[in-house]
Amino acid sequence: MPPSTGETRRLAALVRTGLLAAAADETFLSLVSAASGAFGMPIATISLVGRDDQTYFAKVGIGAEATERSISFCSQTIACDAPLVVLDAGRDPRWRDNPLVRGEPHIRFYAGVPLYIEGQAIGTFCVIDTVPHAGFTELQRQMLQRYATIAGEMLELRSLKAGADRERARFKRLSEACPDGMTIADGDGHVLHWNGAAERLLGYTAEEARHLRITDLLPEGDRAAAGFRAWIDVVLGEVREIDLVNRSGVVRHMEISVSRWREDEETFHGMVLRDTSGRREKEQALHRLAHCDGLTGLPNRAAMRAQLGAAMRGGAVGVLLVDLDGFKDVNDTIGHAAGDEVLREAAARLVESIRATDIVTRIGGDEFVVILPGCGDASKAGDVADRIVAAMEEPLLINDRTVRIGASVGIALAPAQAETIDDLLLCADLAVYKAKAEGRHRQRLYTPSLRAVVSERQRFVHEFHRAIERDEFVLHYQPQVRLKDGALVGAEALIRWQHPEHGLLQPGAFLPALLSSRHAVTVNDWVLRTACTQAAAWLPFTDRQFRMGVNACAVRLHSGEISAFTMDTLAATGLPAENLELEITETVVLAHEGACTAALRELRAQGIGIAFDDFGTGYASLSMLEDFPLNRLKIDRSFVRKMNDAPDVPVIRAILQLAKSFGLDVIAEGIETEDQLRRLRKKGCAEGQGYLFSRPIPADEFQSTFIHAAPTAAIGLRRVA
Repeated sequence: MPPSTGETRRLAALVRTGLLAAAADETFLSLVSAASGAFGMPIATISLVGRDDQTYFAKVGIGAEATERSISFCSQTIACDAPLVVLDAGRDPRWRDNPLVRGEPHIRFYAGVPLYIEGQAIGTFCVIDTVPHAGFTELQRQMLQRYATIAGEMLELRSLKAGADRERARFKRLSEACPDGMTIADGDGHVLHWNGAAERLLGYTAEEARHLRITDLLPEGDRAAAGFRAWIDVVLGEVREIDLVNRSGVVRHMEISVSRWREDEETFHGMVLRDTSGRREKEQALHRLAHCDGLTGLPNRAAMRAQLGAAMRGGAVGVLLVDLDGFKDVNDTIGHAAGDEVLREAAARLVESIRATDIVTRIGGDEFVVILPGCGDASKAGDVADRIVAAMEEPLLINDRTVRIGASVGIALAPAQAETIDDLLLCADLAVYKAKAEGRHRQRLYTPSLRAVVSERQRFVHEFHRAIERDEFVLHYQPQVRLKDGALVGAEALIRWQHPEHGLLQPGAFLPALLSSRHAVTVNDWVLRTACTQAAAWLPFTDRQFRMGVNACAVRLHSGEISAFTMDTLAATGLPAENLELEITETVVLAHEGACTAALRELRAQGIGIAFDDFGTGYASLSMLEDFPLNRLKIDRSFVRKMNDAPDVPVIRAILQLAKSFGLDVIAEGIETEDQLRRLRKKGCAEGQGYLFSRPIPADEFQSTFIHAAPTAAIGLRRVA
């Protein structure tokens, strides 16, 4: 059946638009996406209704590209003057058997508005849901109509390509919608068009602007220097920054783009104006972000490299790499806000410690770089570094709390030690590593021998996998004794590495790198299993209260897995829970305090001992005695060592008193002399360990010395009698 005259005109209008062969751009996709979100419906489309098919020009939420017109809802919509609304297609006798209702896309609700071009309904704007709706309010109908109006204008702009009237109509709509000022001037600079954004930028209404020439907007000096044609030839074809004077006489900074064309033998100029004041502010902010550290206000890493490069090109230069000692403990124990305050105060002290010509930068975390232009003298650089170390040793008052940190400083000089930025920073980094290895709170100058040390350290990192595969890690055991009679009460399991080339390596040579590697959990699990197996084998030959001390795995503690894994290990090895003691440190538990507390309580409830290692060396130890399920405190060896030089060590006395108050046992580490033993015993310390009794030794040596040889004998009793 041939189409009616009206349908023929409608189809002809659709063909003239050229939209059936066009592709929707992001603007149309954004529009239907916005409608989908605004109405809370999964599907929104701009459809074009042809002779036989309905084509989805823009869509969201539907996979098909087209449907047959005979079954489409939109074919009915274009015949309506008002929105077509179907609240429940599944119950509507007109639609309930429709394939689009019974199958994909399972339409239950539909609302559509016809789209007109040249007075013909060429398609629809619709929203669709897969569930029925109870109603569609008048406000929703109006909102849908507004979306359809926008879609219709966008489609018309896409289709209008011929005729001066259509070109002007499109330009005017675009111009008024444009956030930038848009003007058109004739060949002599008289304003012909002036959009709303130009009114807002310069204060003149469109009517007022028609009495202006473009040169009237120039500052007086520029206006006198050249006429319009000379001025326009300068700015034509390029985006330029210029100054224009608004209606109030205020100079505004503008970005201008000018084009020129001819129509009917006349010349026209189109200008787009953009106020760059806000952009300049943003550019300045971006520059600060790109070149300044947001926390301290110091130049950042990028700025440091630029300034260091300039200094190196200018001659000799010294670099101090400053790494704050103890900063991580501050962050972990009293919080990141306090840590930020520490960094700001550290930055201020650095600035106060340098020369007027020097530059302080923060390159990230707790690391700073100080650039010393013109300084190729190691002693002068060392003087600055010494002042920095001294400044950082002074206590800081953070939130009414005294905090102590320090600084390790690495010194490197160019061109004597390096000729590139990266090499110079590497030299300073190696010197920092040496300062930290020698005890922190000091400065060290780079020497070529440091490269070999770091190469050795890095080589170990890549050998961990092989060490695990070949069982190169071993445990040594250090006895723990009752001080009043020297009786064996337990042992602490300590890891060593039997390296095939370097022999027996102590933990300091590899443990920090190992614990930060992907092998940490594997090795920690092996330590626990091995120590529990060994303790179970020794238990029949010792006092039944014999305990095995093992460092808790930080990763499993933070994840909450430690309780289940430990109980499984005890079941597999046959060691009773009360014969295992896990040792924790303040830094490990405070990093994930909530998860750690719950996990430790589970362990303690099973009978496993929890010992607080290195007690007294951190910031929040006292508050933890109430919160954590501890049964033992370990006095750090650093406090025991101080007994050599002082008649009394108040920290030891305080720890013993606190332990008594909280009902906790105490063991002292690092006992090396008879005098230390005597004084600890006199103060009431019940247990201890250290080289006075035995260094950590292999399992077979421990067994032959302390287990099978004399299972009930006291250890070193002759030394403590």
